[in-house]
Amino acid sequence: MQTTRKSFLKWQWKTIVVLMAGYAMFYLLRKNFSLAMPGLTAEFGINNTTLGIFLTLHGVIYGLSRYVVGIITDRNSAKKIMALGLALCAAVNVLFGMSDLWATWLVSIAGTAGDAAAIATALAYIMGVLWMVNGFLQGMGVPPCTKMMTHWVHPDELATKMSVWNMSHSIGAGLAMALCGYVIMPNLGLDMSMDAEKVSAIAANLNLDPADAKVMTFAGHVGAWRWCFLIPAAVGLMGAVWLFFTLKDDPVDAGFDPVVGERKSAEAAVDVAEHKAFVRKHVYRNRIIWTLAVTNLFVYIVRFGALDWGIKILMEDKAMNFAMATTVVMLFELVGGNLGMIFWGWFTDKFMHSKAHHTCIICMICVAVCIVAYWLMPQGAPWWVLLIPYMMMGFCIYGPQALLGICAAQHATNRASATANGILGIFGYMSTIISGAGFGIIADKVGWSGVYVAMLVASVIAAGVLVTIRGAKANGYEAE
Repeated sequence: MQTTRKSFLKWQWKTIVVLMAGYAMFYLLRKNFSLAMPGLTAEFGINNTTLGIFLTLHGVIYGLSRYVVGIITDRNSAKKIMALGLALCAAVNVLFGMSDLWATWLVSIAGTAGDAAAIATALAYIMGVLWMVNGFLQGMGVPPCTKMMTHWVHPDELATKMSVWNMSHSIGAGLAMALCGYVIMPNLGLDMSMDAEKVSAIAANLNLDPADAKVMTFAGHVGAWRWCFLIPAAVGLMGAVWLFFTLKDDPVDAGFDPVVGERKSAEAAVDVAEHKAFVRKHVYRNRIIWTLAVTNLFVYIVRFGALDWGIKILMEDKAMNFAMATTVVMLFELVGGNLGMIFWGWFTDKFMHSKAHHTCIICMICVAVCIVAYWLMPQGAPWWVLLIPYMMMGFCIYGPQALLGICAAQHATNRASATANGILGIFGYMSTIISGAGFGIIADKVGWSGVYVAMLVASVIAAGVLVTIRGAKANGYEAE
């Protein structure tokens, strides 16, 4: 029996680690866009509003995809869906990295070769469509992970161990920052000794005087942005093959007994009517799930405000250079985010009796404090001073980011966890309407102070919504 227990734990942790690495690759194939944004502005004159629209379209479609894929995943092989999704995301990233070439080709076919305005218009449409497709395919990442985690981990340990898996979000985003910010941009950018015509073009795109130092800061991004998509795509393609041959859908597939309940794997016969009735009761008619989903909307407004716009905010509002801004956002993810997820997951199981929603209330109050502290920092403050509240924001916001999904999985049980998390995904990524296009418009029209106000209000609302379910139990297995 001891040998079996040791073997199971070995398989369990192997599954967690592989799922972490696999989902980190999904992030590498979507958070690379944030690092490419300065290059897209410098080379093609794409403003914050347009970039925000790209983020919004990607996020909304991704949220809807997570819901659709969640329903499919609850009744099919999770590992196959995850591996296929990663491979397809890599293929779309290849196409995106070559999008300016496609735009030039289409314009030449239309008989307006060399027309810069026509190329820019075609490029905007091509990038928009490709990034929407990528958003849909990205939805094939979380539902398989949620399903496999609830099958491999007992409910009493889920907050701790799923928080460990949830580190994949910050690891993936952090790796994107490191790969694109420290390897691709500095080493693959064009020579800084650019001719006057190119410098003038960059200055015009940035709406700056050619003599402004920012022009040359952005010059290194010209041409290099495409590698932010091509190199991660190569990693993703190899990762997809690795996932397919390494993962097992549930303990039964690896020769062990189910962790809780009956086996409900892809090969098991499922009573369709009974399953639908179960999902209706534990998901669609469950007030707790909908409350968690609404909270997720406001949590993600803050999270994406800090992550997607982080480099631009630090460069434009706090007068930080690209390297230092990249460092701060990377530490927000890798240090603040990862430590936060582990700490708050452990804190929930140890002190909150696995009631994740209680922990999330504490986290969102702390997030509000961090936003105010960062906002009050003066422009030009040393990067390490700005790092402290920014990194602590990551430490606090990634508690709810992980725990809301865990709480939903607990209340939907392992039979409907992917569907429940799909609903949270819709609400979470609907946030990009505000954190994407909304923040882009606010930044262009009002300035970054308006963005800080919006993030602060979102934090307070999130905490308030969670208070309405403070009396809820830790999970829904007893009701089942």
